Amino acid sequence: MVPDWYHYGMAMTLRLTEEQDAKLTEYAERAGLSKQRAIEVLIETADYQADREARLKQIFDKVMTRDARLMERLADA
Repeated sequence: MVPDWYHYGMAMTLRLTEEQDAKLTEYAERAGLSKQRAIEVLIETADYQADREARLKQIFDKVMTRDARLMERLADA
């Protein structure tokens, strides 16, 4: 079991290559953010995009299932 304090925003070390650090620095400077905030924004953006892609796939799958016969007819047209 993990203690509660472990989940309260502990510091962590992020090991980056020189190239990755340079890219992060460049991104942070362009965005007017600290490197810490830039990483937070990038994580939030990646999470949002992954969630959006999953929702779009669900919608697409639902439409394709619901309209399978129509799609077959259109493909044959």
